[in-house]
Amino acid sequence: MKNIAILACAVMLSVSCQNHAQTKSTKTTEKSKTMTAQNIYQFKVKDLYGETFDFYTLKGKKVLIVNTASKCGLTPQYKDLEALYKEYKDKGFTVIGFPANNFAGQEPGTNEEIGAFCQQNYGVTFPMMEKISVKGSDMAPIYQFLTQKSKNGLQDSDVEWNFQKYLINE
Repeated sequence: MKNIAILACAVMLSVSCQNHAQTKSTKTTEKSKTMTAQNIYQFKVKDLYGETFDFYTLKGKKVLIVNTASKCGLTPQYKDLEALYKEYKDKGFTVIGFPANNFAGQEPGTNEEIGAFCQQNYGVTFPMMEKISVKGSDMAPIYQFLTQKSKNGLQDSDVEWNFQKYLINE
């Protein structure tokens, strides 16, 4: 009788552990699916000149994404971003600029005006994308990805001001 009780307990424990392992495995699989459902390399955006820029071309590189503005106290950061880009572009690193007019109207220009401003004042050669929204109901999909844990699998964040940076590992 004692052996039967021990056997019954062992069977119940085994079934319980098996169910827990299956549940844990299912949750891990679901989490993996959620996390791999979106990644930065799926995005295609337009650059300042209306050409398609495919983030897949950046796979294997470190990418610094920054929202920019031409009439902001932080605008001189273009100079440092350009220096960083030039120094490391051949070493698997790039800078991607996204002009945005979400903060105090500090990026009022058109794509063409922004491109001319960046080139004439800071000699910008790193890729600059078309003007987008980085906040609010009209937030661009790539910034939804960058700021929402449900999409990026890492963390939620808010874009607080111009020249906020996101570093994407290879």
